[in-house]
Amino acid sequence: MKLGVVFPQIEIGSDPAVIRDYAQAAESLGYDHLLIYDHVVGANIASRPAWTGPYTSAHCFHEPFVVLGYIAACTTRLELATGVIILPQRQTVLAAKQAAEVDVLSGGRLRLGIGVGWNDVEYEALGMDFHTRGARSVEQIRVMRALWTHDAVTFQGRWHRITDAGINPLPVQQPIPVWIGGESEAALRRAARLADGWMSSRTIQPAGQRPSSEPAREHQIDRLRAHLVGAGRSPATFGIEGRAWIRQSGPDEWRRQVDQWRQLGATHVSVNTMQSGLADPQAHIEAIRRFREAVAG
Repeated sequence: MKLGVVFPQIEIGSDPAVIRDYAQAAESLGYDHLLIYDHVVGANIASRPAWTGPYTSAHCFHEPFVVLGYIAACTTRLELATGVIILPQRQTVLAAKQAAEVDVLSGGRLRLGIGVGWNDVEYEALGMDFHTRGARSVEQIRVMRALWTHDAVTFQGRWHRITDAGINPLPVQQPIPVWIGGESEAALRRAARLADGWMSSRTIQPAGQRPSSEPAREHQIDRLRAHLVGAGRSPATFGIEGRAWIRQSGPDEWRRQVDQWRQLGATHVSVNTMQSGLADPQAHIEAIRRFREAVAG
């Protein structure tokens, strides 16, 4: 099982040297991948008193493709993953071009996690339809894979029309691995039909602490595997990414989270250090060092 870090988007600041130091520290500590979240704009909650979303306009979010291009130049081995790009709110051909560029600059180290998102404010700002985002993402995957593997593409779909045109340069990986994130049954079905893997954004809570609305993780993965079999695919070749958190816990709890993901057959686990009361970026580096020692020592 591969171990990665969640890039601490909302707490790392804007100093390029700090971003470089964090990525290089993760690589030198032996982590396999770095995963980055995506939000283009945030809602101003001063005008939205009933807002319940986890992020707002007060949260800093670096643009994933740009920052991964920068990190590609600062590292040599670390896999670069998006977790997840909200694909239906982006122009598909442009996203395919950007992903291909990151893959070229990194020497084939990109893993493209995509999702449909939850923030209708963001869709409005980007001029995209929030209500068709699931169906649109299905067509987007087809378009991107065609563009990544052919010099020129002709495609006619519900949302896309391409007439004998292609991107250049093509990515090193043909195609770039596409993973789908999301906790809903619809996301699990899409992942099983179309993706190379599935990404969870939640950690595994002990039974006594699990919210009543949260399904048992083992049942969710059982359903995912059933969908894979139903789609004529082998669960043995399908990736699963889990999430671990350091907040309000210590080495014993970190090991428990990682061990449970391993028992469930996860191929990847990423540790999130955000919203854990860490004082500065250096504290995030120290946290991933302690986590790595605890779970891999």
